[in-house]
Amino acid sequence: QVQLVESGGGLVQAGGSLRLSCAASGRTFSSYAMGWFRQAPGKEREFVAAITWSGGSTRYTDSVKGRFTISRDNAKNTVYLQMNSLKPEDTAVYYCAADTNFKYLVVASTGISCWGQGTQVTVSS
Repeated sequence: QVQLVESGGGLVQAGGSLRLSCAASGRTFSSYAMGWFRQAPGKEREFVAAITWSGGSTRYTDSVKGRFTISRDNAKNTVYLQMNSLKPEDTAVYYCAADTNFKYLVVASTGISCWGQGTQVTVSS
């Protein structure tokens, strides 16, 4: 397994941008598909974006398409989430996740093997 630590969250005005980072420890990072999820107060955790181990394929939830971009740097053991044109409804705790099965991330399976501790993103109107 890998250990995941998110960073980059904060407070931003609507229309602004943030870039989240998720640093992974362990020598098998490149074997894992990576994903971002978020959980707003009073709501269930939801899938945001995922990327395959090679970076060759990505998936996004409809509400962030065209605004968010997931990417990874296997040499740095890091996955990123670039968030542009942020909206108040993007406010949530954002979690990084890893699994060897890309589909598990996309369907937000309860079997996802690794989670980070989360980073708060707050978008003010």
